Amino acid sequence: MNAEFLSSDIFVWVVLPLLIFLSRIMDVSIGTMRLIFVSKGFKFIAPILGFFEVTIWLLAMGQIMQHLNNVLCYIAYGAGFAMGNYLGIVLEEKMSIGTALVRVMPKSDTNALINHLRAKEFAVTTVDVEGMTGQVKMLFSIINRKHIKEYVSIVNQFNPKAFYTIEDVNAVKQGYFKKHRTFNAFDHLHFLRRKGK
Repeated sequence: MNAEFLSSDIFVWVVLPLLIFLSRIMDVSIGTMRLIFVSKGFKFIAPILGFFEVTIWLLAMGQIMQHLNNVLCYIAYGAGFAMGNYLGIVLEEKMSIGTALVRVMPKSDTNALINHLRAKEFAVTTVDVEGMTGQVKMLFSIINRKHIKEYVSIVNQFNPKAFYTIEDVNAVKQGYFKKHRTFNAFDHLHFLRRKGK
């Protein structure tokens, strides 16, 4: 880029705000992913993401400091921050890293539900508890997060009015998990993290 273009109105009022917007999307998305990886215990990938996050942020801030009179830069900065948060959460949902604990309080007979979940290779532990309507069986399952939708759809199919909660699990030792998982890069990272302990 030559100096004439960098000082032109097109660059200052169109290209520059767009670049700042895209930069903020990138660095906030990376930052959101970094926090998620930290919470999951991926101690090797989080610093790498942090490096790129801060580098991109510095570049964006540098441009804003050079164009303090350009209100579109401020708008682009804020809009990029908002979009980056949204995109980071969407990416995390798509990757479905880690495991989750599912508790189910069915409103009707649980035998068919339990049998179907086990037939689909979900480990189910049951406990007799007393609810508002009397004695019921509470179901516990630790599952890979990528299988949450399948698990919940089965619960809704057999017990549409069931009450359930889903929580992230930070650490799991042994246990039975649904097979036929597709191996991906994050499985490899999980293996390296466990090996490094």
